[in-house]
Amino acid sequence: MIKKMNYRNLLIYPCLCLLPLFFHPSLSCDSVHQACRKLEERDPDLKYDFCIASLESDPRSRTAALEELGAISVMVTISNATNLKSYIFELLEDKRFDPYSKGCLRDCLELYSDAIDTLRDALDDFKKKHYFDAKQGFSSAMDASVTCEEGFMEKEGEASPLAKEDERFFQLCAMDLVFATILDKK
Repeated sequence: MIKKMNYRNLLIYPCLCLLPLFFHPSLSCDSVHQACRKLEERDPDLKYDFCIASLESDPRSRTAALEELGAISVMVTISNATNLKSYIFELLEDKRFDPYSKGCLRDCLELYSDAIDTLRDALDDFKKKHYFDAKQGFSSAMDASVTCEEGFMEKEGEASPLAKEDERFFQLCAMDLVFATILDKK
């Protein structure tokens, strides 16, 4: 004997399975795009497309709430600074650079090493919701890129081989700073 299939149950079961997705805490209305718009509103110098690309470089950003996006942003910044240190090491081996440029590169290497430590501490503060302390750390780390560039500018006609990298790092730190500022106001 063949039982008749209850079609109502076929429709209810998938709906019940999908229902938790609508209430999952990590599925927030603060998507990457919305977060980047908020950041751009707070700091017009931040580039929206840069923000999107930076956050979306981490797959966790797809389902992250605003606080999680802020932490992801800081981790992206730390990763960027770490890669920048490796790049500076490569440049120091390059024979094209004169002693003045190599001195500047060594200064930049030290600045970025310190910035990484500062960013790690700031990330801990950020995760603990100590946003004031985190903002101080982000501002301090941001200075690494500015100070690095200034070193090259002290000698007339000297071009920084790190101009693009320093600008990228500056933008990432600015994102971190604005995330902390927004969350500090909540």
